[in-house]
Amino acid sequence: MSSLRHYACGHTHHNLRRLFRGAPSEVRQFPAGVFLYDSGSARVLFDTGYLPGQWEAGWRASAYRKLLPPVAGERDDIAAQLAADGVDPSTVTHVALSHLHPDHIGGIRHFPNARFVLTAPQLITLASPTLRSGIFAKLFPNWWSDAKQTIVNKFETTTVAGHDLHTYDVLGDGRYLLVSLPGHAAGHVGALVEGRVLLAGDAAWGSDLLGDVPNMKAIPRAVQHDVDAYRESASLVGALAASGIRVVLSHDPLAEKELLG
Repeated sequence: MSSLRHYACGHTHHNLRRLFRGAPSEVRQFPAGVFLYDSGSARVLFDTGYLPGQWEAGWRASAYRKLLPPVAGERDDIAAQLAADGVDPSTVTHVALSHLHPDHIGGIRHFPNARFVLTAPQLITLASPTLRSGIFAKLFPNWWSDAKQTIVNKFETTTVAGHDLHTYDVLGDGRYLLVSLPGHAAGHVGALVEGRVLLAGDAAWGSDLLGDVPNMKAIPRAVQHDVDAYRESASLVGALAASGIRVVLSHDPLAEKELLG
């Protein structure tokens, strides 16, 4: 029987009033969500959470840490949480990365034998990162250039709940589809699991904040890779949710661990 488990691997916080026009002054904690899909024959990790501790990766990373201060201890580490759940990290067959920001790639170091599934724009940005891109090469392990990688250059059109999605079939059986959700970062993707649950990455700050995307203030707008595409992706994700697909954003606080039950 397949499963889709959620793990919160560290968190950051922000005041909603600083993000959106008309929002209340509310400091909200945003967990770094990681999701393990177990099909029985494959184990696919969607993102890897924060790197625990006070990591340093240059002056750009220091600026990032001031804007979005990370909080992650050893117990928040994805490998520790998998092991505590009875899952040997070495049995993870694939790691799909929504994008390459620090709260999504901190646990890469634990999966040297997995196949990493990335989009071509992600790797292009990693090769020439800027302050605005929020990507820090020093956070990647020294074996990264030799890792097994599947680079997605082309998406197919798949109709789901009446909506055309641009998808890539990770396992070749239709059960785990990467979904192009551009805007937040170059090559940003989500994952549609068994046609039932959409892991929407950072298509918005949270599932309850999808409708607030058009009200973003100047600074959060400025850090999006493509703000118009970001709005369109948030609208698509909201439409899928309205059509009956369960939508989970990476920073949603979830009470349950199992999402396919």
